[in-house]
Amino acid sequence: MIKRNLQRDLENRLKSSPAVCILGPRQVGKTTLAKLIVRDENSYLYLDIENPRDLVKLSDAYTYLNNRQDLCIVLDEVQLMPELFSLLRPLIDNNRRPGRFILLGSASPRLVKGVSESLAGRISYLELTPIGFTELPENFNFYQHWFLGGFPNALLAQELATSREWVQDFTRSYIERDLAHLFGVELAPTLLRNFWIMLAHSNGNIWNAEVFARSLGVTAPTVLRYLGFLEGGYMIKRLQPWFVNAKKRIVKSPKIYVRDTGILHSLLNITRPDDLFGHPAVGASWEGYVIEQVSQMVRNNLDLFFYRTQAGAECDLVLVRGIEVIACIEIKLSNSPVVSKGFINSSEDLNPKFKYIITPESDDYTTSHGVTITNLKYFLEKYLAKL
Repeated sequence: MIKRNLQRDLENRLKSSPAVCILGPRQVGKTTLAKLIVRDENSYLYLDIENPRDLVKLSDAYTYLNNRQDLCIVLDEVQLMPELFSLLRPLIDNNRRPGRFILLGSASPRLVKGVSESLAGRISYLELTPIGFTELPENFNFYQHWFLGGFPNALLAQELATSREWVQDFTRSYIERDLAHLFGVELAPTLLRNFWIMLAHSNGNIWNAEVFARSLGVTAPTVLRYLGFLEGGYMIKRLQPWFVNAKKRIVKSPKIYVRDTGILHSLLNITRPDDLFGHPAVGASWEGYVIEQVSQMVRNNLDLFFYRTQAGAECDLVLVRGIEVIACIEIKLSNSPVVSKGFINSSEDLNPKFKYIITPESDDYTTSHGVTITNLKYFLEKYLAKL
């Protein structure tokens, strides 16, 4: 059992909020975490919306749930029954006891049809990501984590072949059934597969809907719709550009990353760790991996962006609080990195408090440009919490 960083935060939220919603992709461990938190089997009621027996119990959901006010009620795959959100409002208002409901969802509520009822002030939202760098057991090499990704069934498989097969089955299920099922829409599986593979091959690049639309033979609104579903299913990340100086010609389209590198490598048909380092996508894979790990750990109201100008100034990751640039970060696969001119220029434009270059395993030191060279482990454990 791997202890998740989210566990303490979840326990604290349940002490103060009547309802907590844990969001995240399927098979990431949401149900396991929820049952671990409530522990005593007599103190909670678990209902899976995908289970026909549980669905029958909720035919008169208000009465059924209202008669069990003494229990913590765990509702799994709640996005499949969006009318529950509107039912929860009067139930919570009648009894605001903390920890009454734990909702588990595999789709962003903003994209689910029917979820229009506001539960502001009544519910806390948390995201459970795949297993992160700082959650790895001591016997795990982070290169394994980078290659296999963070989904428990892939990461903890005894054999590489077993891990690969699980990821392939998982992506096939998402393509053929899950995304359409999660959002209650019709999707073309072949189109979705081709689109996802195209996203993998352009991982970390600037998004251009027209290019994808022409390649797939569909309209730009269609590819934007499919992109929204993959993002809403926690499969991809849209990293937005930071606008700071209107006088400069700034790239204003987002970058797109496949969030889990195990899925990314499967879509790219990279079957062995050794093959990754000879693949053209290795640099973008490492960049996306670092951004995802930083995203999982970032706190203190920091938001993530990138920065790029038409003149060549570029910063892989910009950490911002409000309108203040806190840190500029360049991500390098080399353990002996050179500070690039583009990074120097972007730092001059943004004037951050801190400047970092993150590598896999370099030593920790500061250059003459005032840039701290550090490895991913040091940055996550030593520097990020201070920002």
